[in-house]
Amino acid sequence: MYPAYRIFDREASLAFYRVLGYQVLSTVELDGGVTLSLLKLPEEPTVSLELVHRPAAGPVDPGGFEHLAVPVDDLAATLERLTSAGLTPGPVVRHGEGGGPPFTSLLADPDGYRIELVEWPPGHVQGITEADLADPS
Repeated sequence: MYPAYRIFDREASLAFYRVLGYQVLSTVELDGGVTLSLLKLPEEPTVSLELVHRPAAGPVDPGGFEHLAVPVDDLAATLERLTSAGLTPGPVVRHGEGGGPPFTSLLADPDGYRIELVEWPPGHVQGITEADLADPS
C-alpha cells in the first residue's frame, strides 16, 4: 500500500520529490494526458509514492490529508541539503520526554501536501513501534 497524490505541475512536483531523495522508477502515460509517476526512496524495495498528473482537473486541493512521514538518518544534514536546493523546511521540533527524539521538520510540496521529515535515534527502527507507545506507568 502506498499513497497516490494528484499533482498540478508535474515537473515542479518531480523536482521537489527528487530533492527529498525519491527516485522515479517509472512513468505511465494514460489517455487524456494523464501520467502516473511511480517513486521510491533508495532504501525501499518497492514503490512508496505515486504522483498522478491530471492536467484537465486543474489545481489541487489537498483536502483533509494531514502529512506524509519520511524517515531520514540525519535531520540536520537533510535540512541543510533541502535549504541549499531552494526548499524551505520548517524548524526542528523535538518530541518525547525532555525534548528527545524523534526530531521532525515539516515542509510542503508544490501542491501544498505536507511532508514530515522524521529522525529516530541511532539503532531505532524507522517508524513507531509498540515500545514507543507503551504506557511508562
